[in-house]
Amino acid sequence: MRILIVEDEIRIREGIRKLLLKIDPEYEVAGEANDGQEGLELCRKLNPDLIITDVQMPKMDGLHMLENVYEEGFTTKAIVLSAYSEFEYARGAMKLGVTEYLLKPINLSEFTKALENIKRQIAEDNRRKPDKVGTLDQILRELIAGRLTVDEDTKSYLYNHHHISVEQNFVLIVAYIGNQYQERAQSVKASLGHSLSLYEGIDFCSLEIEYLSSILSVVYNCANPADLERWVQYQLLNTFTDHAAIGYTVAQSLTQMKTGLEKLFPFMDWNLSFEDSVLISYPKITQVQTSLCVYPQDLELKMKSAICAADHGKEKSLLRSFSEYFRDGKVYDPHEIKESYVRFIWAVIETAKGVGNTGAGKIKQQKLLEMIMNAKMREELSAICDRVAETLDCREGEDASDNLTIRRAKSMISEFYHTGITLDEIASRLNITPEYLGTQFHKETGVTFSAYIKNYRIQKAKELLIGTSLKLYEIADRVGYSDPKYFSKVFRDTTGQLPADYRKAFK
Repeated sequence: MRILIVEDEIRIREGIRKLLLKIDPEYEVAGEANDGQEGLELCRKLNPDLIITDVQMPKMDGLHMLENVYEEGFTTKAIVLSAYSEFEYARGAMKLGVTEYLLKPINLSEFTKALENIKRQIAEDNRRKPDKVGTLDQILRELIAGRLTVDEDTKSYLYNHHHISVEQNFVLIVAYIGNQYQERAQSVKASLGHSLSLYEGIDFCSLEIEYLSSILSVVYNCANPADLERWVQYQLLNTFTDHAAIGYTVAQSLTQMKTGLEKLFPFMDWNLSFEDSVLISYPKITQVQTSLCVYPQDLELKMKSAICAADHGKEKSLLRSFSEYFRDGKVYDPHEIKESYVRFIWAVIETAKGVGNTGAGKIKQQKLLEMIMNAKMREELSAICDRVAETLDCREGEDASDNLTIRRAKSMISEFYHTGITLDEIASRLNITPEYLGTQFHKETGVTFSAYIKNYRIQKAKELLIGTSLKLYEIADRVGYSDPKYFSKVFRDTTGQLPADYRKAFK
């Protein structure tokens, strides 16, 4: 493995060189540089397998150097060293594709592990690379992944076998499938290929790009990309049977395909803003004019009321209404649509948690956030709403383990909690002693009768505070407290907030 060391402190450079030889005598230090500018020049000359670089250096820092290295098409691996533990450095390195980020002073064990990881990555890359030149789809796949530099052998193969010149235009057509990629990749690839075969005078190669959940068709030898774009918009999209979001851009050369795809794909979000039959064409999409996206506050309030009333049918209906809210014929910025989804669903989850919905506590909000931010089709956002609705309606059979006596006691609490019903009254109606009922209740539920009925009343109070505009004294009376001040004290002791503060938190 040929290694370039870029470090402005000579003592550290020498230390790294000695460590490398100690770890594996076969490691070859091909060159050393004392700043990023010199490191970039040496990389161009040496094309090393690995660059070990500091972050902060004069003239050009390590991350800026690596950015230039990768922009120029080098596929060298990198280990970034820094004496600073700030997340921004690590994030900057990760954006460049750097997987090894170590803090100085260098730990021998961590350094050895990082080198072993790099060796495995290089071995895996070599395994994936086609023998000699390889087939067309292998070449295109490696170019798009940034793992192949176009050499003379590659140029000769492409021209002689496919009449492809490195400097010609390449049309990139992306069919984004989303969370159904595994099930539908093959059928979408076949449908896209069949549709493109109807357009005369072009050659194309379709690739499965799993990390983008997409099929990519690279069209080459196309005399008129503008005409092909019109055909895709008005013919292909109207007859395409497999549902997908379709994007379109033109790369000016073979080496620009990776950059072209990276520029187009983020704009695939705009599929959320249009009807299904609209082509997302880059850079045209950057000129789209949008309408003001007004958040549906009234739907949120209605949803909160439905949650408080445990009206699961209404919840599902309102979530569907929210999904349809952005389909009114206007064009909204997709980022604003996603922000509205995050705001609405977060309000739903927090409200449900506030009134004790057991399903809400099971929702993994970070995962949900990722799903929303990665969505590029309306169906994906609608599926998220359906998922939330199903989770909220996931009612556990909490009485399944209770004996008949306790189930009857709970039923009476549910029916008469607002009257201030007591343990003695329930025991009398069940024809058992209060002592026996209290013992059995604690045994079956894990809490005392008084704690259970207090929590039940507070839960009902929460629902009324969030879902109604009743006065506090009216709510106190409805949940079985004749003294509003005592109700406020119990509510604060139980929740940590006064009723008025709790209500404000959800408004």
